[in-house]
Amino acid sequence: MNNNVILTTALTGAGDTVGRSEHVPVTPAQIAASAVEAAEAGASVVHIHVRDPETGAPSRENALYCEVVDRIRQTGVDVVVNLTAGMGGDLVIGQEDPLKFEEGTDLVNGLDRLPHVEQILPDICTLDCGSINFGDGSSVYISTPDMLRAGAKRIQELGVRPELEIFDTGQLRFAKQMHAEGLIDDPSLFQLCTGIPYGAPSDPAVLQSMVNMLPEGAQWASFSIGRKQMPWVAQSVLMGGHARVGLEDNLYLRKGVKATNGQLTEKAVNLIEQLGARVATPDEARKQLNLRSLNA
Repeated sequence: MNNNVILTTALTGAGDTVGRSEHVPVTPAQIAASAVEAAEAGASVVHIHVRDPETGAPSRENALYCEVVDRIRQTGVDVVVNLTAGMGGDLVIGQEDPLKFEEGTDLVNGLDRLPHVEQILPDICTLDCGSINFGDGSSVYISTPDMLRAGAKRIQELGVRPELEIFDTGQLRFAKQMHAEGLIDDPSLFQLCTGIPYGAPSDPAVLQSMVNMLPEGAQWASFSIGRKQMPWVAQSVLMGGHARVGLEDNLYLRKGVKATNGQLTEKAVNLIEQLGARVATPDEARKQLNLRSLNA
């Protein structure tokens, strides 16, 4: 069991959730306010995507990331900043001609997914460690070994801690290979993502298998989506890991009741404390993950 849990709140994500809950933050002001709400509720870390303020569609616009982070910092609220670097991997294969990509495709190389990380220098950024069939249909997330090695090297040069997003055991195998090649500094940080079609299922036996595969000394967290979000907080902590909640992965506080990020964070904090553990402060998280002091 982990007694000092780093709790991440994933604020908005890139999914088609804006029309499903009025609490999903869209504009930079809303995302920053939601980050502050989560931090005040006890989150150690906030994980940030941005969206087009007019349409709510996912975006990788640098100016939007900068505005969100500036707004958070201006409040004086302390929280570890974790920016996604996964945008730019979406490929929608044509049904009649697979070489004609369809609407929704946003595919760039590994380095072109990092300009906002280079400009902002957050505490943490994500690195999605492989390609995956993303749900039904013809949508594929693309992250090749060449892209990943280039991205990992650049993130390492910037002094930012990569959070290695793992959606199945093959991706974990490759992330370990990058670690062995010296592209990932210690302590390595893994996020074991479960329940997303069609990656690793939300199965405790599968999670334990992935945990058993981690490099020695690795820090890790895991999460599941939808109704399994809170049970997975307990599952992660009991297995010795950290935890993640937030509207990116789940819109409900309980059946029929839509949540805010602050409410989900508060519920996770209470659950962790009921297990006899505690949630790490942002400073404790920085020490545990050996983060550079980039936000002073």
